Amino acid sequence: MAVFASGTGSNAQKIIDHFSDSSKGGEVALIVCNKAGAGVLQIASKEGIPTIIIDKERFFRGDSFIPVLKTYEIDLILLAGFLWKIPRSLIEAYPHRIINLHPALLPKFGGKGMYGLFVHEAVLNAGEAETGITIHYVDEQYDHGDIIFQAKCTIDVDDAESLSKKIHELEHQYYPVTIEKILKHSTNV
Repeated sequence: MAVFASGTGSNAQKIIDHFSDSSKGGEVALIVCNKAGAGVLQIASKEGIPTIIIDKERFFRGDSFIPVLKTYEIDLILLAGFLWKIPRSLIEAYPHRIINLHPALLPKFGGKGMYGLFVHEAVLNAGEAETGITIHYVDEQYDHGDIIFQAKCTIDVDDAESLSKKIHELEHQYYPVTIEKILKHSTNV
């Protein structure tokens, strides 16, 4: 598996920890990042996992780093706080094998610009009673592909930072185990 991340890498760390037990059915073989200096690169270094830093030109108008992914024998791509839209060429190379984690209950509060605290602020501003996470396959639209799993929680906080912490707990609890279930029940991977 390759984990694509742009930030601190807390979800990447949870995935790495979960799959450090080989009986779970997968191995994080590569960390892909679009931001030099991102925390996820330090995690990869500490864990001994190879990394690549990708640039926009090659990602969107070149080979989308598909040859590099093939070199590492990547079967499944996991987005964990990766903020670039996935190009069509990569989606076609990995059909139904790119998974995203979104910090809200899709189809609400998804789409371009809906990431991080922006999502939580929108949820709070809408006066929602509950929110949660959505794990879904990636297609050519932001936050749109087939939903794999959702977990809900009530909103009992009044600021985006507090809500973010609550959502991170759901992400850390459910993303790795959902990936494991996909690996164990899929003939596509």
